[in-house]
Amino acid sequence: MKCRSMLTVAMFMATSLPVFAQYKPATIPQTNQTASVLQHKAVVDSIILKYARENHMPGIAYGLVMNGELIYTNYQGYTNLANKTSVDASSAFRIASMTKSFAAMGILILRDQGKLSLDDPASKYIPEMRQTKYLTSDAPAITIRDLMTHRAGFPEDNPYGDRQLADTDAELMQLMKENPSFSNAPGLQYEYSNLGFALLGTVIKNVSGQSYQQFIDQNIFKPLGMNNTYWEYTKVPPQQLAHGYRWIDENWKEEAMLKDGSWGAMGGLITTVEDFSKYMKLHLQAWPIRDGKETGPLKRSSIREMHQLWNFNTINPRLNNKNCAAATGYGYGLGITRDCKGNIYVAHSGGLPGFGSSWMIKPNYNIGIVIMSNRTYSPVSRLSLPILDSLVVLAGLQPYGLPASAILEQRKSQLMAILPEWKNAEQQNIFAENFFPDNPIGMLRQQSRELFAKAGTIKEVKSMKPENNLRGSFDVICENATLRISFTLSPEHDPKIQEYRITEIKNQ
Repeated sequence: MKCRSMLTVAMFMATSLPVFAQYKPATIPQTNQTASVLQHKAVVDSIILKYARENHMPGIAYGLVMNGELIYTNYQGYTNLANKTSVDASSAFRIASMTKSFAAMGILILRDQGKLSLDDPASKYIPEMRQTKYLTSDAPAITIRDLMTHRAGFPEDNPYGDRQLADTDAELMQLMKENPSFSNAPGLQYEYSNLGFALLGTVIKNVSGQSYQQFIDQNIFKPLGMNNTYWEYTKVPPQQLAHGYRWIDENWKEEAMLKDGSWGAMGGLITTVEDFSKYMKLHLQAWPIRDGKETGPLKRSSIREMHQLWNFNTINPRLNNKNCAAATGYGYGLGITRDCKGNIYVAHSGGLPGFGSSWMIKPNYNIGIVIMSNRTYSPVSRLSLPILDSLVVLAGLQPYGLPASAILEQRKSQLMAILPEWKNAEQQNIFAENFFPDNPIGMLRQQSRELFAKAGTIKEVKSMKPENNLRGSFDVICENATLRISFTLSPEHDPKIQEYRITEIKNQ
Protein backbone atom coordinates (compact mmCIF):
# COMPACT_ATOMS: atom_id res chain seq x y z
CA MET A 1 0.00 0.00 0.00
CA LYS A 2 1.33 3.44 -0.97
CA CYS A 3 1.60 6.39 1.39
CA ARG A 4 -1.63 8.10 0.25
CA SER A 5 -3.97 5.14 0.73
CA MET A 6 -2.35 4.09 4.01
CA LEU A 7 -2.81 7.58 5.40
CA THR A 8 -6.50 7.47 4.51
CA VAL A 9 -6.94 4.21 6.39
CA ALA A 10 -4.72 4.94 9.39
CA MET A 11 -5.38 8.58 10.22
CA PHE A 12 -8.40 10.63 11.13
CA MET A 13 -9.30 14.28 11.14
CA ALA A 14 -10.46 14.87 14.69
CA THR A 15 -9.70 13.33 18.04
CA SER A 16 -11.48 13.20 21.35
CA LEU A 17 -8.53 14.83 23.11
CA PRO A 18 -9.13 18.25 24.65
CA VAL A 19 -7.39 21.16 22.97
CA PHE A 20 -5.74 22.15 26.22
CA ALA A 21 -4.38 19.55 28.61
CA GLN A 22 -2.33 19.68 31.78
CA TYR A 23 1.44 19.75 31.42
CA LYS A 24 3.06 16.32 31.58
CA PRO A 25 6.32 16.57 33.53
CA ALA A 26 9.50 14.90 32.40
CA THR A 27 10.31 11.61 34.06
CA ILE A 28 13.38 9.47 34.63
CA PRO A 29 13.13 6.15 32.70
CA GLN A 30 11.69 3.43 34.93
CA THR A 31 14.81 1.32 35.29
CA ASN A 32 16.92 0.53 38.33
CA GLN A 33 19.47 3.20 37.53
CA THR A 34 20.85 3.38 41.08
CA ALA A 35 21.79 -0.31 40.97
CA SER A 36 23.41 0.22 37.58
CA VAL A 37 25.55 3.05 38.95
CA LEU A 38 26.61 1.06 42.01
CA GLN A 39 27.89 -1.71 39.75
CA HIS A 40 30.56 0.78 38.68
CA LYS A 41 31.55 2.26 42.03
CA ALA A 42 34.99 0.64 41.66
CA VAL A 43 35.61 2.96 38.71
CA VAL A 44 34.87 5.97 40.92
CA ASP A 45 37.17 4.61 43.63
CA SER A 46 40.02 3.96 41.22
CA ILE A 47 39.90 7.46 39.73
CA ILE A 48 39.65 9.33 43.03
CA LEU A 49 42.01 7.22 45.14
CA LYS A 50 44.71 7.17 42.46
CA TYR A 51 44.44 10.95 42.24
CA ALA A 52 44.61 11.27 46.02
CA ARG A 53 47.80 9.19 46.20
CA GLU A 54 49.51 11.02 43.36
CA ASN A 55 48.63 14.41 44.83
CA HIS A 56 49.61 13.67 48.43
CA MET A 57 46.22 14.10 50.05
CA PRO A 58 46.25 13.18 53.75
CA GLY A 59 42.56 12.33 53.67
CA ILE A 60 39.65 12.25 51.28
CA ALA A 61 35.89 11.73 51.54
CA TYR A 62 33.39 11.49 48.71
CA GLY A 63 29.86 10.47 47.89
CA LEU A 64 27.41 9.92 45.05
CA VAL A 65 23.87 11.27 45.21
CA MET A 66 21.11 9.91 42.99
CA ASN A 67 17.33 9.71 43.04
CA GLY A 68 17.13 11.62 46.30
CA GLU A 69 19.59 9.41 48.19
CA LEU A 70 23.25 9.36 49.13
CA ILE A 71 23.86 6.04 47.39
CA TYR A 72 27.60 5.56 47.94
CA THR A 73 30.37 6.96 50.14
CA ASN A 74 34.04 6.23 50.67
CA TYR A 75 36.49 7.57 53.22
CA GLN A 76 40.27 7.16 53.07
CA GLY A 77 43.30 8.53 54.91
CA TYR A 78 43.51 10.79 57.92
CA THR A 79 41.89 13.97 59.20
CA ASN A 80 44.63 14.43 61.80
CA LEU A 81 48.08 13.14 60.93
CA ALA A 82 49.51 13.68 64.39
CA ASN A 83 46.81 11.56 66.04
CA LYS A 84 46.29 9.22 63.07
CA THR A 85 42.56 9.98 63.12
CA SER A 86 40.95 8.16 60.20
CA VAL A 87 38.53 9.83 57.81
CA ASP A 88 35.00 8.51 58.36
CA ALA A 89 31.36 9.47 57.91
CA SER A 90 31.57 11.99 60.76
CA SER A 91 34.64 13.82 59.38
CA ALA A 92 33.96 17.52 58.83
CA PHE A 93 36.01 19.32 56.16
CA ARG A 94 36.19 23.03 55.44
CA ILE A 95 34.62 23.31 51.98
CA ALA A 96 35.86 26.81 51.09
CA SER A 97 34.08 28.37 48.09
CA MET A 98 31.45 25.65 47.99
CA THR A 99 29.99 27.96 50.67
CA LYS A 100 29.10 30.60 48.08
CA SER A 101 25.86 29.04 46.89
CA PHE A 102 24.54 29.05 50.47
CA ALA A 103 25.01 32.82 50.56
CA ALA A 104 23.27 33.12 47.19
CA MET A 105 20.41 30.96 48.44
CA GLY A 106 20.09 33.15 51.51
CA ILE A 107 19.74 36.20 49.26
CA LEU A 108 17.05 34.45 47.20
CA ILE A 109 15.10 33.53 50.32
CA LEU A 110 15.04 37.22 51.24
CA ARG A 111 14.10 38.12 47.65
CA ASP A 112 11.23 35.63 47.68
CA GLN A 113 10.06 37.12 50.96
CA GLY A 114 9.85 40.52 49.24
CA LYS A 115 12.62 42.07 51.33
CA LEU A 116 14.98 42.96 48.49
CA SER A 117 15.38 42.91 44.71
CA LEU A 118 18.37 41.40 42.96
CA ASP A 119 18.65 44.55 40.86
CA ASP A 120 18.76 46.84 43.85
CA PRO A 121 22.06 48.67 44.26
CA ALA A 122 24.07 46.98 47.00
CA SER A 123 24.53 50.38 48.62
CA LYS A 124 20.82 50.36 49.49
CA TYR A 125 21.65 47.75 52.13
CA ILE A 126 25.33 48.58 52.78
CA PRO A 127 25.60 52.31 53.55
CA GLU A 128 29.40 52.10 53.46
CA MET A 129 29.17 51.56 49.69
CA ARG A 130 27.25 54.78 48.96
CA GLN A 131 30.42 56.79 48.34
CA THR A 132 32.15 54.08 46.28
CA LYS A 133 34.35 55.54 43.54
CA TYR A 134 34.30 53.46 40.37
CA LEU A 135 36.83 53.34 37.55
CA THR A 136 34.86 55.74 35.38
CA SER A 137 32.14 58.31 35.84
CA ASP A 138 29.74 56.35 33.62
CA ALA A 139 30.03 53.12 35.63
CA PRO A 140 26.72 51.83 37.04
CA ALA A 141 26.29 51.10 40.72
CA ILE A 142 26.99 47.55 41.86
CA THR A 143 23.79 45.55 42.23
CA ILE A 144 23.11 42.50 44.36
CA ARG A 145 22.90 40.45 41.15
CA ASP A 146 26.38 41.70 40.20
CA LEU A 147 27.75 40.41 43.50
CA MET A 148 26.02 37.03 43.05
CA THR A 149 27.43 36.48 39.55
CA HIS A 150 31.00 37.81 39.84
CA ARG A 151 30.48 40.88 37.70
CA ALA A 152 30.86 43.67 40.27
CA GLY A 153 34.11 44.88 38.73
CA PHE A 154 36.29 43.82 41.66
CA PRO A 155 39.61 42.16 40.76
CA GLU A 156 39.95 38.40 41.03
CA ASP A 157 41.07 37.92 44.63
CA ASN A 158 42.37 34.39 44.98
CA PRO A 159 44.41 33.85 47.10
CA TYR A 160 44.09 37.23 48.85
CA GLY A 161 40.52 36.61 49.96
CA ASP A 162 41.39 33.22 51.43
CA ARG A 163 43.30 34.92 54.25
CA GLN A 164 40.48 37.29 55.21
CA LEU A 165 37.99 34.77 56.65
CA ALA A 166 38.49 35.92 60.22
CA ASP A 167 38.22 39.66 59.51
CA THR A 168 35.66 41.47 61.63
CA ASP A 169 32.60 43.25 60.28
CA ALA A 170 34.29 46.55 61.10
CA GLU A 171 37.37 45.61 59.06
CA LEU A 172 35.25 44.65 56.04
CA MET A 173 33.29 47.89 56.22
CA GLN A 174 36.50 49.90 56.60
CA LEU A 175 37.72 48.34 53.35
CA MET A 176 34.58 49.61 51.63
CA LYS A 177 34.81 53.07 53.20
CA GLU A 178 38.35 53.43 51.91
CA ASN A 179 37.14 52.63 48.37
CA PRO A 180 38.36 49.26 47.08
CA SER A 181 40.22 49.03 43.80
CA PHE A 182 38.37 48.00 40.65
CA SER A 183 39.59 46.06 37.65
CA ASN A 184 36.52 46.91 35.56
CA ALA A 185 33.18 48.66 35.62
CA PRO A 186 30.31 46.69 37.18
CA GLY A 187 28.16 44.51 34.94
CA LEU A 188 30.68 43.96 32.14
CA GLN A 189 32.78 40.90 32.75
CA TYR A 190 33.15 37.72 34.77
CA GLU A 191 35.88 38.04 37.39
CA TYR A 192 35.86 35.82 40.44
CA SER A 193 35.44 37.86 43.62
CA ASN A 194 35.52 36.59 47.19
CA LEU A 195 34.96 40.17 48.32
CA GLY A 196 31.66 40.20 46.42
CA PHE A 197 30.35 37.24 48.42
CA ALA A 198 31.62 38.66 51.70
CA LEU A 199 29.44 41.67 50.90
CA LEU A 200 26.47 39.40 50.25
CA GLY A 201 26.89 38.17 53.81
CA THR A 202 26.62 41.79 54.93
CA VAL A 203 23.46 42.26 52.86
CA ILE A 204 21.88 39.21 54.51
CA LYS A 205 22.81 40.57 57.95
CA ASN A 206 21.52 44.07 57.33
CA VAL A 207 18.25 42.98 55.70
CA SER A 208 17.38 40.10 58.06
CA GLY A 209 18.57 41.65 61.31
CA GLN A 210 20.58 38.50 62.02
CA SER A 211 24.14 37.55 61.25
CA TYR A 212 24.35 35.76 57.90
CA GLN A 213 25.47 32.69 59.85
CA GLN A 214 22.32 32.69 61.97
CA PHE A 215 20.08 33.36 58.98
CA ILE A 216 21.54 30.53 56.88
CA ASP A 217 21.51 28.18 59.88
CA GLN A 218 17.82 28.79 60.53
CA ASN A 219 16.61 29.01 56.95
CA ILE A 220 18.72 26.38 55.19
CA PHE A 221 20.64 24.08 57.54
CA LYS A 222 17.87 23.47 60.05
CA PRO A 223 15.11 22.70 57.48
CA LEU A 224 17.46 20.32 55.66
CA GLY A 225 18.62 18.58 58.83
CA MET A 226 22.24 19.63 58.31
CA ASN A 227 23.17 19.16 61.96
CA ASN A 228 26.90 18.60 61.40
CA THR A 229 27.64 21.79 59.48
CA TYR A 230 29.56 24.60 61.15
CA TRP A 231 30.92 28.10 60.58
CA GLU A 232 33.40 28.14 63.47
CA TYR A 233 35.99 25.37 63.56
CA THR A 234 36.32 25.48 67.36
CA LYS A 235 32.70 24.30 67.60
CA VAL A 236 33.39 21.09 65.66
CA PRO A 237 33.94 18.06 67.92
CA PRO A 238 37.75 17.54 67.88
CA GLN A 239 37.55 13.94 66.64
CA GLN A 240 35.43 15.03 63.69
CA LEU A 241 37.42 18.09 62.55
CA ALA A 242 39.62 17.61 59.50
CA HIS A 243 42.92 19.42 59.90
CA GLY A 244 44.35 21.01 56.78
CA TYR A 245 47.82 20.36 55.36
CA ARG A 246 50.20 21.68 52.73
CA TRP A 247 52.62 19.34 50.93
CA ILE A 248 55.97 21.14 50.85
CA ASP A 249 59.56 19.88 50.66
CA GLU A 250 58.28 16.30 50.52
CA ASN A 251 56.59 16.70 53.90
CA TRP A 252 53.25 17.67 55.35
CA LYS A 253 52.92 21.03 57.02
CA GLU A 254 49.75 21.70 58.98
CA GLU A 255 47.94 24.89 58.00
CA ALA A 256 46.53 27.23 60.61
CA MET A 257 42.72 27.26 60.70
CA LEU A 258 41.17 30.71 60.48
CA LYS A 259 38.29 31.55 62.76
CA ASP A 260 34.84 32.53 61.51
CA GLY A 261 34.42 36.17 60.53
CA SER A 262 32.94 38.65 58.09
CA TRP A 263 34.23 36.88 54.96
CA GLY A 264 32.84 33.47 55.87
CA ALA A 265 29.95 33.73 53.40
CA MET A 266 32.51 33.33 50.63
CA GLY A 267 34.20 30.21 51.97
CA GLY A 268 33.96 29.43 55.68
CA LEU A 269 31.68 26.40 55.97
CA ILE A 270 32.77 23.12 57.54
CA THR A 271 30.62 20.05 56.85
CA THR A 272 30.47 16.32 56.22
CA VAL A 273 29.74 14.39 53.04
CA GLU A 274 26.44 13.19 54.48
CA ASP A 275 25.32 16.67 55.50
CA PHE A 276 26.31 18.21 52.19
CA SER A 277 24.47 15.47 50.31
CA LYS A 278 21.23 16.82 51.82
CA TYR A 279 21.93 20.13 50.13
CA MET A 280 22.68 18.38 46.84
CA LYS A 281 19.33 16.59 47.04
CA LEU A 282 17.61 19.96 47.40
CA HIS A 283 19.17 21.12 44.14
CA LEU A 284 18.41 17.91 42.28
CA GLN A 285 14.78 17.78 43.42
CA ALA A 286 14.14 21.15 41.76
CA TRP A 287 14.13 19.32 38.40
CA PRO A 288 12.09 18.72 36.33
CA ILE A 289 9.51 21.50 36.34
CA ARG A 290 6.21 20.15 37.66
CA ASP A 291 3.11 20.75 39.71
CA GLY A 292 3.10 19.83 43.37
CA LYS A 293 3.76 21.06 46.87
CA GLU A 294 6.93 22.96 47.71
CA THR A 295 8.90 21.12 50.40
CA GLY A 296 12.27 22.87 50.56
CA PRO A 297 13.53 26.06 52.20
CA LEU A 298 13.61 27.68 48.74
CA LYS A 299 11.09 27.37 45.90
CA ARG A 300 12.01 24.95 43.13
CA SER A 301 11.80 27.75 40.58
CA SER A 302 14.29 29.84 42.57
CA ILE A 303 16.71 26.91 42.78
CA ARG A 304 16.45 26.47 39.02
CA GLU A 305 17.13 30.20 38.74
CA MET A 306 20.43 29.56 40.53
CA HIS A 307 21.27 27.03 37.82
CA GLN A 308 20.99 29.48 34.91
CA LEU A 309 24.10 30.86 33.25
CA TRP A 310 23.74 34.52 34.24
CA ASN A 311 27.29 35.64 33.55
CA PHE A 312 29.12 34.13 30.59
CA ASN A 313 32.80 33.29 31.03
CA THR A 314 34.16 31.21 28.16
CA ILE A 315 33.61 28.55 25.51
CA ASN A 316 35.22 25.14 25.93
CA PRO A 317 35.51 23.67 22.40
CA ARG A 318 36.02 20.09 23.62
CA LEU A 319 34.36 19.51 26.97
CA ASN A 320 35.87 16.44 28.66
CA ASN A 321 37.90 15.81 25.49
CA LYS A 322 34.76 15.16 23.45
CA ASN A 323 33.73 16.77 20.19
CA CYS A 324 31.14 18.81 21.99
CA ALA A 325 31.56 22.50 22.72
CA ALA A 326 30.23 23.96 25.95
CA ALA A 327 29.50 27.41 27.31
CA THR A 328 30.64 28.05 30.86
CA GLY A 329 29.91 30.83 33.28
CA TYR A 330 28.31 31.62 36.60
CA GLY A 331 24.82 31.34 37.98
CA TYR A 332 24.00 32.44 41.51
CA GLY A 333 26.86 31.16 43.64
CA LEU A 334 27.37 28.27 41.21
CA GLY A 335 29.43 27.47 38.14
CA ILE A 336 27.26 26.50 35.17
CA THR A 337 28.20 24.55 32.04
CA ARG A 338 25.87 23.77 29.13
CA ASP A 339 27.19 21.57 26.34
CA CYS A 340 26.21 21.07 22.71
CA LYS A 341 23.96 18.12 23.58
CA GLY A 342 21.90 20.01 26.12
CA ASN A 343 23.61 18.57 29.19
CA ILE A 344 23.73 20.86 32.21
CA TYR A 345 26.48 20.71 34.80
CA VAL A 346 25.97 22.67 38.03
CA ALA A 347 29.05 22.80 40.22
CA HIS A 348 31.44 24.63 42.49
CA SER A 349 34.95 23.94 43.68
CA GLY A 350 36.50 25.05 46.92
CA GLY A 351 40.08 25.82 47.86
CA LEU A 352 41.71 27.26 50.97
CA PRO A 353 45.00 26.79 52.77
CA GLY A 354 44.65 23.20 53.94
CA PHE A 355 41.62 22.18 51.88
CA GLY A 356 40.26 21.40 48.42
CA SER A 357 36.76 20.27 47.53
CA SER A 358 34.21 20.04 44.75
CA TRP A 359 30.60 19.19 44.04
CA MET A 360 28.77 18.75 40.78
CA ILE A 361 25.33 17.62 39.66
CA LYS A 362 23.87 16.73 36.28
CA PRO A 363 20.22 17.66 36.88
CA ASN A 364 18.90 16.06 33.71
CA TYR A 365 20.34 12.72 34.89
CA ASN A 366 19.49 13.23 38.58
CA ILE A 367 23.03 12.39 39.70
CA GLY A 368 25.77 14.23 41.56
CA ILE A 369 29.12 13.85 43.30
CA VAL A 370 30.85 15.59 46.20
CA ILE A 371 34.56 15.29 47.05
CA MET A 372 36.34 16.72 50.11
CA SER A 373 40.05 16.64 50.92
CA ASN A 374 42.44 18.24 53.41
CA ARG A 375 45.33 19.33 51.20
CA THR A 376 45.89 22.97 50.27
CA TYR A 377 44.04 23.86 47.06
CA SER A 378 43.84 20.24 45.94
CA PRO A 379 42.14 20.49 42.53
CA VAL A 380 39.68 17.63 42.98
CA SER A 381 37.19 19.58 40.86
CA ARG A 382 38.85 18.21 37.73
CA LEU A 383 37.55 14.76 38.66
CA SER A 384 33.85 15.51 39.01
CA LEU A 385 32.82 15.95 35.37
CA PRO A 386 34.70 12.94 33.93
CA ILE A 387 33.40 10.72 36.73
CA LEU A 388 29.76 11.73 36.17
CA ASP A 389 30.09 11.41 32.40
CA SER A 390 31.71 7.98 32.80
CA LEU A 391 28.91 6.78 35.06
CA VAL A 392 26.29 7.95 32.56
CA VAL A 393 27.95 5.85 29.85
CA LEU A 394 28.94 2.81 31.92
CA ALA A 395 25.59 2.51 33.69
CA GLY A 396 23.60 3.31 30.55
CA LEU A 397 21.79 6.15 32.29
CA GLN A 398 19.03 7.97 30.46
CA PRO A 399 18.13 11.62 31.03
CA TYR A 400 14.75 12.95 31.95
CA GLY A 401 12.32 12.25 29.13
CA LEU A 402 9.55 14.69 28.29
CA PRO A 403 6.26 13.02 27.29
CA ALA A 404 4.43 14.55 24.34
CA SER A 405 1.66 16.85 25.48
CA ALA A 406 -1.92 16.07 24.51
CA ILE A 407 -2.02 19.06 22.16
CA LEU A 408 1.13 17.92 20.33
CA GLU A 409 -0.37 14.47 19.87
CA GLN A 410 -3.64 15.96 18.69
CA ARG A 411 -1.98 18.22 16.11
CA LYS A 412 0.14 15.31 14.90
CA SER A 413 -2.96 13.21 14.21
CA GLN A 414 -4.75 16.12 12.56
CA LEU A 415 -1.73 16.93 10.42
CA MET A 416 -1.24 13.34 9.26
CA ALA A 417 -4.90 13.11 8.31
CA ILE A 418 -4.51 15.76 5.59
CA LEU A 419 -1.14 14.60 4.23
CA PRO A 420 0.15 14.19 1.60
CA GLU A 421 -2.52 16.11 -0.37
CA TRP A 422 -3.20 18.83 2.19
CA LYS A 423 -6.86 18.11 1.46
CA ASN A 424 -9.14 20.88 2.72
CA ALA A 425 -6.25 22.07 4.87
CA GLU A 426 -7.23 25.73 4.76
CA GLN A 427 -10.63 24.86 6.17
CA GLN A 428 -9.20 23.02 9.18
CA ASN A 429 -8.99 24.99 12.41
CA ILE A 430 -5.52 23.67 13.26
CA PHE A 431 -3.27 26.26 11.61
CA ALA A 432 -2.32 29.68 13.01
CA GLU A 433 -3.21 32.76 10.98
CA ASN A 434 0.38 33.18 9.77
CA PHE A 435 0.69 29.66 8.41
CA PHE A 436 -0.70 29.81 4.88
CA PRO A 437 0.61 33.31 4.11
CA ASP A 438 4.05 31.94 5.01
CA ASN A 439 3.50 28.57 3.31
CA PRO A 440 1.42 28.81 0.10
CA ILE A 441 -0.82 25.77 -0.24
CA GLY A 442 0.41 24.97 -3.75
CA MET A 443 4.01 24.78 -2.57
CA LEU A 444 3.02 22.57 0.35
CA ARG A 445 1.16 20.14 -1.89
CA GLN A 446 3.96 19.86 -4.43
CA GLN A 447 6.64 19.26 -1.81
CA SER A 448 4.52 16.73 0.04
CA ARG A 449 3.48 14.75 -3.03
CA GLU A 450 7.07 14.48 -4.27
CA LEU A 451 8.50 13.38 -0.94
CA PHE A 452 5.78 10.83 -0.14
CA ALA A 453 5.90 9.37 -3.65
CA LYS A 454 9.66 8.98 -3.46
CA ALA A 455 9.53 7.48 0.04
CA GLY A 456 7.21 4.64 -1.00
CA THR A 457 5.09 2.43 1.24
CA ILE A 458 4.65 3.55 4.84
CA LYS A 459 5.95 1.03 7.33
CA GLU A 460 5.39 2.90 10.58
CA VAL A 461 4.49 6.30 12.00
CA LYS A 462 6.79 6.80 14.99
CA SER A 463 5.97 8.45 18.29
CA MET A 464 6.13 12.17 18.81
CA LYS A 465 9.51 13.45 20.06
CA PRO A 466 8.75 16.64 21.98
CA GLU A 467 11.31 19.41 22.39
CA ASN A 468 8.96 21.12 24.80
CA ASN A 469 5.25 21.41 25.47
CA LEU A 470 4.50 23.06 22.10
CA ARG A 471 7.22 21.87 19.72
CA GLY A 472 8.30 18.49 18.47
CA SER A 473 8.83 16.10 15.57
CA PHE A 474 7.98 12.57 14.48
CA ASP A 475 9.24 10.19 11.82
CA VAL A 476 7.25 8.44 9.12
CA ILE A 477 9.16 5.28 8.22
CA CYS A 478 8.62 4.38 4.57
CA GLU A 479 10.01 1.70 2.28
CA ASN A 480 12.67 3.87 0.63
CA ALA A 481 13.23 6.68 3.11
CA THR A 482 12.15 8.19 6.39
CA LEU A 483 10.26 11.47 6.41
CA ARG A 484 10.77 13.66 9.46
CA ILE A 485 7.91 16.05 10.19
CA SER A 486 8.39 18.80 12.73
CA PHE A 487 6.07 21.57 13.83
CA THR A 488 5.77 24.39 16.35
CA LEU A 489 2.53 25.53 17.93
CA SER A 490 1.42 29.10 18.53
CA PRO A 491 1.10 30.85 21.92
CA GLU A 492 -2.71 31.08 21.64
CA HIS A 493 -5.01 29.55 24.25
CA ASP A 494 -5.87 26.93 21.62
CA PRO A 495 -2.35 26.37 20.20
CA LYS A 496 -2.22 25.94 16.44
CA ILE A 497 0.49 24.99 13.96
CA GLN A 498 2.52 28.07 13.12
CA GLU A 499 5.55 26.38 11.57
CA TYR A 500 5.93 23.08 9.72
CA ARG A 501 8.83 21.26 8.08
CA ILE A 502 9.17 17.96 6.31
CA THR A 503 12.58 16.53 5.41
CA GLU A 504 13.83 13.29 3.90
CA ILE A 505 16.22 11.12 5.86
CA LYS A 506 17.87 8.24 4.04
CA ASN A 507 17.19 4.83 5.58
CA GLN A 508 20.25 3.08 6.90
